Amino acid sequence: MRLFSLVATATLAPLLSLTALAVTGTPAPACRMEAASATAAGDGCTERWMDTHLRLNDLFTVGTHNSYKQAIPPDDYRVIAAASAKGAQALDYAHKSIVAELDAGARQIEIDVVYDPQGGRYAHPRIAALTHATLDPAWIAAMETPGFKVVHVPDYDFRSSCVTFKRCLGEIRAWSDAHPRHAPITILINAKDGKAPPGGVPLLSFDEAAFDAWDREIREVLPPSKLITPDDVQGRYPTLRDAVLHDNWPTLRQARGRILFALDESPEKVALYRGKRRSLEGRVAFINTDERSSAAAYLTLNHPDEDGPRIAADVKAGFIVRTRADSDTWEARSNDVAHRDLALRSGAQTVSTDYLWPDPRFAGGFAVRLPDHAAALCNPLRAAGACGGLPVERVSDADWAKAEAAPITFPAPRDAGAAKAAE
Repeated sequence: MRLFSLVATATLAPLLSLTALAVTGTPAPACRMEAASATAAGDGCTERWMDTHLRLNDLFTVGTHNSYKQAIPPDDYRVIAAASAKGAQALDYAHKSIVAELDAGARQIEIDVVYDPQGGRYAHPRIAALTHATLDPAWIAAMETPGFKVVHVPDYDFRSSCVTFKRCLGEIRAWSDAHPRHAPITILINAKDGKAPPGGVPLLSFDEAAFDAWDREIREVLPPSKLITPDDVQGRYPTLRDAVLHDNWPTLRQARGRILFALDESPEKVALYRGKRRSLEGRVAFINTDERSSAAAYLTLNHPDEDGPRIAADVKAGFIVRTRADSDTWEARSNDVAHRDLALRSGAQTVSTDYLWPDPRFAGGFAVRLPDHAAALCNPLRAAGACGGLPVERVSDADWAKAEAAPITFPAPRDAGAAKAAE
């Protein structure tokens, strides 16, 4: 059953009941909300049952890694490959726009941000000077504005489908507003700082003030009604971890049309974001932490081959887990689906990929999608059988067509010499 049909049936249920009564003299059967599964709840009751009985952590979705990333041009690639052929291959992937990814069913997005409070710090990439490239004046103007920028590797792999963090958030909000019944979207954040790349500009460090500014940018674009925050989950429990272990995640009805953020960073960096809070009181984002922390709710466990038992245990306990189906282009190059299939079977609520669409350069068509245009399914560890094989959310035919037609510049074929050096 398609999502549109589910929504329409739920909306028209009272009218249909009156029609049945007028025609047959008997009322239409009521939804059996106590049923053990959505399919046993009765005709037209599937979505209502899911909304009532499923919680946010009972879902299973596919998302994208570095969702904003665009292809590296050939001249830039040659410069990077001259320094590290294998490193260049690891960067050699690209995505469609974030809107196209959402249209295709991605319900987890990942964005890398750099701190740029004055503006202009990253507006003149080193590699553009090395290759004598002319940069788009509109791109330079956007990079000159104060605020967080969206960049993979400053000075080298810098091309993004949405240049500023606010622009990315604005695109996501507009899409969400147009799809108010979508399954919740998780946005993972990498806060980039550290040493400058060779010849590049040093990255500004993230401290508590930087993270305060980051929270403010999110709240300037997304109102409370669009967000799921740690405070929403913690409620009256003494800690966020207590709330999670007592299954206090929002119901699907409460979570539809909303967005949650997770800071996917090192223990040292998430400690700066957390500060002296007992959990994450007042903060926008959840943090990647261990299961024992009083702020525990979300974990990044990117290696289903190594972390399979831990992923399963954490998901069953109530935590939300993200894992990866592929990394650094290696699985796609050889069409190695074993790692992908482990990730999809792991029970992690979100599985990230660089390949919603296959790269035409690689034989085999490696890609990662849920079946039958689904955007969200029942989680196989937490809600096995609850949906009776039906999707929690299915991409509409119109959105699917838009996503497939959306443009993408795939990476160009690379020099054989560079590929051989990387082996």
